[in-house]
Amino acid sequence: MPNGFARPAATVACAFLIACAPVPAFAGGIPTTDQGVAAAQVVVDRSLHLEGASNARDVGGYRTSDGRTVRMGQVFRTNALDKLTPSDLAVLHQRGVASVDDFRTVVERAMSPDRIPEGARSNWFDVIGTNPANFPALADMPSMYTVMVSDPGASRAFHDALASIADTDGAVLYHCSAGKDRTGWMTAVLLTLLGVSREDVNADYMLSNQYLTGPRTGIAFVDGVEQSWLDTSFATVERIYGSFDNYVRDGLQLSQDDIARLEDKLLA
Repeated sequence: MPNGFARPAATVACAFLIACAPVPAFAGGIPTTDQGVAAAQVVVDRSLHLEGASNARDVGGYRTSDGRTVRMGQVFRTNALDKLTPSDLAVLHQRGVASVDDFRTVVERAMSPDRIPEGARSNWFDVIGTNPANFPALADMPSMYTVMVSDPGASRAFHDALASIADTDGAVLYHCSAGKDRTGWMTAVLLTLLGVSREDVNADYMLSNQYLTGPRTGIAFVDGVEQSWLDTSFATVERIYGSFDNYVRDGLQLSQDDIARLEDKLLA
């Protein structure tokens, strides 16, 4: 449990599988939108090259508005870890992963338990499953991307994940099932908070369409991501909070000291 940010009592377990299912996307990747994927290539190869988690990649390497760079090797985003091989676990250990933060529901965790690298701490920050009243709204992706901003339980989970990054002595890995929706919004929040441009935030989000591999299901919300979904979350921030800064302060409940600690760890 991170020390610097407070975590409320254990949340209610949820027996519901949400749309961010651990089903892989298109073999070889699918065409992305023209949201500037090239702009994300500050670092050409972000992949961790894990055999059991194709959407595992480094969050660092992006320029910020003040000319600094998000450090590599500090934060990793992935899809589910239940299929990691011994060599995958060795890679994560060698990269210094000290904390693994899981955004999935209790059912997802039971069906596909994490495999954790040696020496790493495991945290559970359920983004969606803390409030069963959310489930009817999860019939489509725009609704889910709205709930990830509007629901207090989701805000607590993202707060705690940011706390984990700030407070962990070592690298942090966070994930959901496919590593694209809950993990995608978390990454968008983190990079925006650090001063990365919206263009690069969008491009990083869309990279899930390249990194996810496997058979195509033909189901849009399983096979990849769409820029409009991420736009929905940012629009919800503006509608509810008026600005991203207000969302960080009032929704995520991060202080200026909290933000400074994240910047100290992650910016060079």
